Amino acid sequence: MSEQGKTKASDLFIACLEEEGVEYVFGVPGEENLDFLDSLSRSDKIRLVLTRHEQGAGFMAATYGRHTGKTGVCLATLGPGATNLVTAAAYATLGGMPMLMITGQKPIKKSKQGRFQILDVVSMMTPITKYAHQMASSDNIPSRVREAFRLAEEEKPGATHIELPEDIADERTDSHPLQRSLVRRPTADVKSVRQAVDALETAKSPVLVIGAGANRTMTGRMLREFIEKTGIPFLTTQLGKGVIDERHPKFLGCAALSAGDFVHRAIEDADCIVNIGHDVIEKPPFFMRQDGPCVIHVSSKTAEVDPVYFPHIEVIGDIANAIWQIKEAITPSSDWALDHMLAYRQAEVAHTATLAADARFPIFPPHLVRQVRDCLPDDSIICLDNGIYKIWFARGYTAYHPNTVLLDNALATMGAGLPSAMMSAMLYPDRKVMAICGDGGFMMNSQEMETAVRLGLNLTVVVLNDSSYGMIRWKQANMGFEDWGLTYDNPDFVLYAQSYGAQGHRVESAAHLAQVLAHCRDTPGVHLVDCPVDYSENDQILNKDIKALSKAL
Repeated sequence: MSEQGKTKASDLFIACLEEEGVEYVFGVPGEENLDFLDSLSRSDKIRLVLTRHEQGAGFMAATYGRHTGKTGVCLATLGPGATNLVTAAAYATLGGMPMLMITGQKPIKKSKQGRFQILDVVSMMTPITKYAHQMASSDNIPSRVREAFRLAEEEKPGATHIELPEDIADERTDSHPLQRSLVRRPTADVKSVRQAVDALETAKSPVLVIGAGANRTMTGRMLREFIEKTGIPFLTTQLGKGVIDERHPKFLGCAALSAGDFVHRAIEDADCIVNIGHDVIEKPPFFMRQDGPCVIHVSSKTAEVDPVYFPHIEVIGDIANAIWQIKEAITPSSDWALDHMLAYRQAEVAHTATLAADARFPIFPPHLVRQVRDCLPDDSIICLDNGIYKIWFARGYTAYHPNTVLLDNALATMGAGLPSAMMSAMLYPDRKVMAICGDGGFMMNSQEMETAVRLGLNLTVVVLNDSSYGMIRWKQANMGFEDWGLTYDNPDFVLYAQSYGAQGHRVESAAHLAQVLAHCRDTPGVHLVDCPVDYSENDQILNKDIKALSKAL
């Protein structure tokens, strides 16, 4: 075939993305992406979402993957553009979110610019992705793109990377896109299911722990059926929130901490723990010990052994199918003693209600959590940045549906809250979406407010304002260090929001907070709420929790 009859490589690349069902490409293009950008401009299936920073693009692509299970795609140029994607790559890989990063590069066959802007991006990405590859031939684009998507979506999902050099993008090829294959996940071994069933049936106080890997539609359905049949109570990790409606009478709470909370008393009383979809990248929901209860690991992958995690029985395969097999085989035992574990949850609810009623100003975090929950419809989505408030929301915010509380308990990065909310608002324009950010985390990607306004999104950004890196400051005090080096000045957030064309609001009292949240919920557009917050009692509150628990029990 003559060169004239062949397809331009960048056109082929876009055709491959279309074959994969890609809807968006998020990014900041550079000089080395111009062939790709030109080809993308002619696609009637894929929309370019131009962001103000590559990190924001990466967080949006990762959140797309988190919500849909399909690979989110982001774009950057070489050098500094690629390095700006590193945090988002780690965020996606640790958090189990399928994402493909496409970066440009100078020509690799002939270059007249020496080493200008050139670094080994593929080697840089390799440790933090599931797959990183430089395109050296346009003929291989279909197979490499298909492989990148396959690996991004295969359990455990994560980030992949393809570098498309400028000269390769301009090549001609007679290759064609490859179709997606139909894949069924392997099912769990029958003998391992029988071992898990035997352990549960002979236990006295079994409990379920629902982790990040269980956050799949069919897994949630099977878990609800299992709990209804057996009556075994359950708790979640931070990344497992909402897999089952937390208003369920068997819900014990969220293990936002690793020990010492109400929910951990229930775990301590259990003699058999079924840990579903657990990954050691999450902060441990409990600590195993040599003479402790039997732990059953149910996941798509074998357990990664850790000093605090070394399960006794492993049921490996498709999680939904494994839970279904266990449900079908198990006979609920009349000897199970479960009610005492539910008493811990009742004590926590009563204690939290007292804290949430504290209407001081600046706003007390438990009061904020209650006001946000009371304000938002059941299917609303909150996206948390990273800070001490994340623990308050994980513990006190009741999640009614899966993927309605998006937080990061894997990389625990700052700066993801706003881009994550933007992606949620794009995917679900009929649902209420709220980003909850500390002032430090918000300012790390606050430039994306312009993107949100330009896209015509409807969302609210609550900025918790204490003019400091609050969580680190709290840790600093706990470790006995002098309060030093962690405070700063903030802009006028109301004027800052208005400068982007958003609506700005400043909370002036606890009563005013409820009014502002309701106004933002009911008024279209991008809203920023400057909410002064009081973190002064974080340490005291956690101590109070332990004391209150001891007293209640």
